[in-house]
Amino acid sequence: MKTGVLADHQISQLIAEGKIAASSPILNEQIQPASLDLRLSDRAYRVRASFLPGTGRTVSDRLNELTMHEITLTGGAVLEKGCVYVVPLMERLDLQKGMTAAASAKSSIGRLDLMTRVITDQGIEFDRVQDGYTGPLYAEICPQSFSVVAQPGQLLTQIIFRLGKTGLTDDELRRVHARSPIVNGEPVISDGLGFSVDLQLANDDLVGYRAKRHTGVIDLAKLNHYDPSDYWEEVRTYKGRIILDPGAFYILVSREAIAIPPDCAAEMAPYLAMVGEFRVHYAGFFDPGFGFDAAGGTGSRGVLEVRCHDAPFVLEHGQIVGRLVYERMSSEPRQLYGAGIASNYQGQGLKLSKHFRSA
Repeated sequence: MKTGVLADHQISQLIAEGKIAASSPILNEQIQPASLDLRLSDRAYRVRASFLPGTGRTVSDRLNELTMHEITLTGGAVLEKGCVYVVPLMERLDLQKGMTAAASAKSSIGRLDLMTRVITDQGIEFDRVQDGYTGPLYAEICPQSFSVVAQPGQLLTQIIFRLGKTGLTDDELRRVHARSPIVNGEPVISDGLGFSVDLQLANDDLVGYRAKRHTGVIDLAKLNHYDPSDYWEEVRTYKGRIILDPGAFYILVSREAIAIPPDCAAEMAPYLAMVGEFRVHYAGFFDPGFGFDAAGGTGSRGVLEVRCHDAPFVLEHGQIVGRLVYERMSSEPRQLYGAGIASNYQGQGLKLSKHFRSA
């Protein structure tokens, strides 16, 4: 295999070789253009606090120290807002030397403010799998805005596999843009592609949503089901600015329409803290084909999952809030992100998760 992010057919090869294994057979629908969806097992552990195992220690060791009680997910169980849970995943890895992996919440999970991070034995970082790792995978789940009902087999996280150094330099990214535009308009390229927030949507003063503080639970199995007004307040302005409240969670949208060519993948990274004390994402991966149109097109907007931290903050239209770090693919995927594989967010604008009915 060539250096780069592994594509769908290469992930299938790892599964066939037993390098990715699971307690239940891995399903074809788990394999995305450049990632693998990971499944919850049938039990969860309510723990006192978030943790990383650290060098020389396993997740099981730490669970023995920190578990308050064990919960079965069979038939559905409520994971309470503000609590921390660890759920073993069905999948486990046996990576070769030189191969690493990185995890992220799936888009719909990030849009629910459901903080979900993968941890591994001897792990010293969240969502990062060390070079040549062999062992189980776990999801740490902490609902932030809404309590949720979870069941075994549900897909909350995804994982990509990297062989060698995969990141594109700024010069390489400019060359990619020259042959296949990665953004509508002039790109802002500095350690990746900078993107800004849109607070002047065309012909509408609705610019985002803010999570309500006291709501019912959300059953993760129910799609296109919930009335947005029961869970979200609309954020409206014609002024091109809003004030973020500390601790509040917002769904906003990027001003730029973004495209990921077939030979690239991308990861959303938070912008430098010096621009403001807020975070702009949970879900971070963009598959090859996101917003891409071989015949030319305008791309797809990026949805921003924004949480303000220490102080109220004025967010202005067009303010740079984050960046996309582009990576080379080891091989082009056989299927691109889009309607052909029932991708939910191709061509998206401002949009809540798929659990909510469209306005």
